[in-house]
Amino acid sequence: MSRAVLATVCLAFFMTMLDTTIVNIAIPDLQAGLGASLDQALWVLNGYTLAFAGLLLTFGRLGDRFGHRSVFLAGLAVFTIASGLCGLAQDPAQLIAVRVLQGAGAALLMPQTLSIIMAVFPPDRRGAAFGVWSGVAGLATIAGPAVGGVLVDTLTWRSVFLINLPLGVLAFVAARIVVPPGGSPGQGRAALDPIGVLLSAGLSVLVFALLGGEPYLAVLGGLLLLAFLAHQRSAQDRTPLLPFRLFHDRNFALMNAVLMAALFATVGLLIAYTLYLQAVLELSPTQAGLMLAPPSLATLIISPLAGRLADRVSPRLIFGLGLSLFAAGFVLLALFSDGRTNALALLPGMILCGVGAGAVFAPANTLAMREVPPELTGAASGVVSTLRQVGTVLGTTVVGAILQTETNLVQVLPAALYTVVAVLLATAVAAWWTRRPTVQHTPI
Repeated sequence: MSRAVLATVCLAFFMTMLDTTIVNIAIPDLQAGLGASLDQALWVLNGYTLAFAGLLLTFGRLGDRFGHRSVFLAGLAVFTIASGLCGLAQDPAQLIAVRVLQGAGAALLMPQTLSIIMAVFPPDRRGAAFGVWSGVAGLATIAGPAVGGVLVDTLTWRSVFLINLPLGVLAFVAARIVVPPGGSPGQGRAALDPIGVLLSAGLSVLVFALLGGEPYLAVLGGLLLLAFLAHQRSAQDRTPLLPFRLFHDRNFALMNAVLMAALFATVGLLIAYTLYLQAVLELSPTQAGLMLAPPSLATLIISPLAGRLADRVSPRLIFGLGLSLFAAGFVLLALFSDGRTNALALLPGMILCGVGAGAVFAPANTLAMREVPPELTGAASGVVSTLRQVGTVLGTTVVGAILQTETNLVQVLPAALYTVVAVLLATAVAAWWTRRPTVQHTPI
């Protein structure tokens, strides 16, 4: 039964992560089909990210209060219905509005996937389970362009949304059957902090500012976040949205930094090479998407294996090696991205990036959640999911800004790639302070 639960939550999780990237490659057809401007098309992408990232912390805490299964099902229903509405949208405004709703549904269900895995799998099997979960995350993030390219070339841009309908219905029915109701020790008694919920909107404002390049809004968002943290400090003896004691665990804090860096790099790879493969090497959307598939497959293969090693060998070795391989992949890509070299020469670097990502994602998720108390799994899942999305937004913003400094993509690409390398290597140094978990897994 536990395998059926894992398959169900991973299917739902796959859809939410796929929709962060699958739409990118459909933008030209979407613009033509709806008569959308480039700015409107970009907000089809950003509206989803904004709602997704901004609501994760609050919605993760909802699972602790109302039950992770119930909130998971609600999020899955909202996400699936919104996906159908996206496929039926008749103008850009309608599409942007339902993309925001789709992002809200994703924010409801995604944190619950981690909590459900924590509840269903005993400690000695969580490493492998988180390995599968992390492999699915890596696969979905980079597979988006490949799936999207095939759908757009063979059908229409609407198919990138409508594909979620059968998958969503299947996941919903399966979840009703196989996911246990569960609950948490504080469920039904602890009230949400309304002031904290309002102030947490500072993250949404900050994400909006970063995506839109609005410095004044970024300042406002930063001030709201500071007010949120100050309020949370005073609410620690009640039911805070952000329990500070989570960060008393050094591994929890460091692993969130590792996950942010890994998502920063993954999105950087996706943005840089979605552009490079099509604009410089003149590949079709399908060809470009297929070129980006090998790293996702490498991540899918490596993640379950790395998950099993999460606390059986020194975490320092895992993250030092994984992040270094990830960085080495970007160095290889920089060496062969001269605009003249055949696209196949990029494959070794891309595969090395996928291997490095696979070696990082699963152990980081496992160690982050390893010693979280049961009553805080929803809050912890919300924090992990939120900071993953912050890493995604930072990758989009920083790499995108670098690529826009020069019209010649071949000339500016190395600067973007080596920026990612610097982030990965700095994180590898920080991860040296990771400690072994106090409770060891038994062999599987």
